[in-house]
Amino acid sequence: MKVAAAVLLLLLSLAALSASWIAPDGGQMQFRDHINEPPSSQFPLGTDPLGRDRFARLLSGARISLLLAPAAALLAVLLGAVIGIAAGLRSGWLAHLLSAACDLTLALPWFFLLLTLRALIPIDVAPPVSLLVTFALLGLLGWAGPARVVQAGVHLTLRAPHILALRARGAAPLRVLTRHLLPELAPLLAGQFLALAPVFLLAEANLGLLGLGVSEPMASWGNLLKELESVAVAGPAALLHSWWLLAPLAGLLLSTGSLFILAPREVTP
Repeated sequence: MKVAAAVLLLLLSLAALSASWIAPDGGQMQFRDHINEPPSSQFPLGTDPLGRDRFARLLSGARISLLLAPAAALLAVLLGAVIGIAAGLRSGWLAHLLSAACDLTLALPWFFLLLTLRALIPIDVAPPVSLLVTFALLGLLGWAGPARVVQAGVHLTLRAPHILALRARGAAPLRVLTRHLLPELAPLLAGQFLALAPVFLLAEANLGLLGLGVSEPMASWGNLLKELESVAVAGPAALLHSWWLLAPLAGLLLSTGSLFILAPREVTP
């Protein structure tokens, strides 16, 4: 199962990376003579109401979602690692302060906090700014889970016999950290990254549906899903008749499902 998930994720990533070759304009070119057309040999997924190639926009959206959601997960894991290691190694008021910050952040409804902070920023910002804001918020708000896991890992590792022996012999703290502690924590950090990446993909999709994610004309899987709103109101028959509109949803489900399969169960939040 994991091999199939890894292969599928690799294929999706290759498709996303090919977007700059297939659609160098990012799927923003408007074909005014082909507005809102169904799939054809020229447009495999048809065109949208502005005459833009849906297949080109799907690939451009994949490039943004599949590259920047992992980047936001990496930012969250790095922040969590720094804070978790500091909380695990230190004692006294600093450790208590960092632990309290983790507890408070984990106690808050994470997605509603994300919505609140994103809503405080003007919606009509430039598309590159909206992209940066969306994924920066994801990364900056997702540190608490990894920090708590890393802190527990630090406490466990420091009690290992070989680490106790090194510290008893007077080994420098920096050497213990770089040569022993960080390698022991690497699997935990990798697991947290794989657990957060699909969560951030889904979060971006929800923000896009609400009009708070990456803004037009830039494409992401989140804002591409907004087209489903008008069709879903007409009922399931209309949705099945316009099946090509489900392509962003299929890409989102396949990518998040693959990442969830690859994530180690014991470190998934």
